[in-house]
Amino acid sequence: MTTTAPSDVRPDPPHSPGDGSLAEFGYRQELHRSLGRYASFAAGFSFISVLTTVFQFFAFGYAFGGPVFFWTWPAVLTGQLAVAACFAELAARYPISGAVYQWSSRLANVTFGWFAGWIMVIGQIVVVAAAALALQMVLPAIWPGFQLVGGDPAPTSPDGAANAAVLGVILLVLTTLVNTVDNRVMSLINRVGVTAEIIGAVLIVVLLLTHSRRSPGITFHTQGAAGPGLAGALLVGSFTAAYVMIGFDSAGEMSEETHRPRRTAPRTILTALGAAGLLGGLVVLGGVLAAPSLTDGRLGADGLSYVLTSSLGDGVGKTLLADVVVAITVATLAIQTAACRMLFSMARDGRLPFSARLARVNPRTGMPSAPALVVGVLAAALLLLNFASPDAFLAIGTTCIVLLYLAYAMVTGPLLVRRLRGQFSAEGGDEAGGALFSLGRWGVPVNALALVYGLFMTVNLAWPRAAVYDPTGGHWYFQWFTVLFLVATLAVGAGYRAWRGRAAGRTAVREAAVQEAGA
Repeated sequence: MTTTAPSDVRPDPPHSPGDGSLAEFGYRQELHRSLGRYASFAAGFSFISVLTTVFQFFAFGYAFGGPVFFWTWPAVLTGQLAVAACFAELAARYPISGAVYQWSSRLANVTFGWFAGWIMVIGQIVVVAAAALALQMVLPAIWPGFQLVGGDPAPTSPDGAANAAVLGVILLVLTTLVNTVDNRVMSLINRVGVTAEIIGAVLIVVLLLTHSRRSPGITFHTQGAAGPGLAGALLVGSFTAAYVMIGFDSAGEMSEETHRPRRTAPRTILTALGAAGLLGGLVVLGGVLAAPSLTDGRLGADGLSYVLTSSLGDGVGKTLLADVVVAITVATLAIQTAACRMLFSMARDGRLPFSARLARVNPRTGMPSAPALVVGVLAAALLLLNFASPDAFLAIGTTCIVLLYLAYAMVTGPLLVRRLRGQFSAEGGDEAGGALFSLGRWGVPVNALALVYGLFMTVNLAWPRAAVYDPTGGHWYFQWFTVLFLVATLAVGAGYRAWRGRAAGRTAVREAAVQEAGA
């Protein structure tokens, strides 16, 4: 149980740098604290999963932006590094599972924090579904036998979309099982997978750059960019980078399972994003430089899978694609784990339906198994949208980004207000006696950049562009899917909060009546 203040404001606890327990925050240590620095880094890196997300969205970014879409990568990386720096400060101060929910609750108030956590966990569930769909981008390219439904593997085709859902559900069954076994097993799979992904990403970068067919100057060309205008093409092309560089906060989500989290989590948040940003940018650049053709339409349809197999040969290309399959599997596992920790953290505070069950931790495994089942089932249900239309692939992918960006802004916004009021500082020490991570005098400008960037990208991503979300026409609900999904998420959350408030009021009245009768 957690101690709660009588008001809606959650106060800061007394600081005890030498104590790695959760007692100062009012919680018992139930999750097993067994993760080291590399495991913490792996949690953030595997959520970002460069190979998963770049292979999933490269074709989309190139189709709209052409070669110049590469420059959206450093722009998005700069904005996300500002967000990550703010999160690193908060991870040092509040090393608790359910990071976004916990941070927002303490920076603003419990109600605001609840909505931040609610939006974040719904977004994470959608990300799980979107990551699982990525298998369709690589498995049929490795072996046609993986095309279990129909004969067209393109994810934009009805057969490809349906097959993506089938493969995704199979993957979710496996990740849900791992997320109920033991956190050491989950961590081992995560570390091995991330190591394989990093090695694979480096090999892909080296091979693509050594097989370049053109110079880097091609990235200044606008050939193939879709309208309206270059600016519009780049705004849409930025979806690729925006989708890749999310989830670095997962190192904070795993704080209760990490040794010396005040010292470890801030560093792994920044290193995970920095490493992913560098590798991802080089993969994108290598893909543009090594593609057999920039104008035959295949790069905007088949993406990097086409580049690898055509430029490096089937043998090498398919071997590297197998590494991408590992990355997708580990990414789906890590994202599901992060969503489980968010559900667990909110349920532990009694903030969700069936909180008692969702907050239960198996003492043997150190895992909250009920959240894993909930996330797995809901993500699988979302995959069924792919049977309705191939356009669901993009709708699901964009929706999850918007929800996470908005949740991030619900942390950076209150944090900036606290800074401007002089109410936030990172004074104190970590578990090793060192100073807590702090932006110092750069806090306000970096925080302001993080907030402005986050809000701008939220609007950019959610904007209902017909050419993006409903290219074939006739599916207005896909054009507005992200906006409608966000409104529905907020409406369901507000409805639950209102019902819960009335139920609590009736309970209080009954208890008062019983006490009065007893007197």
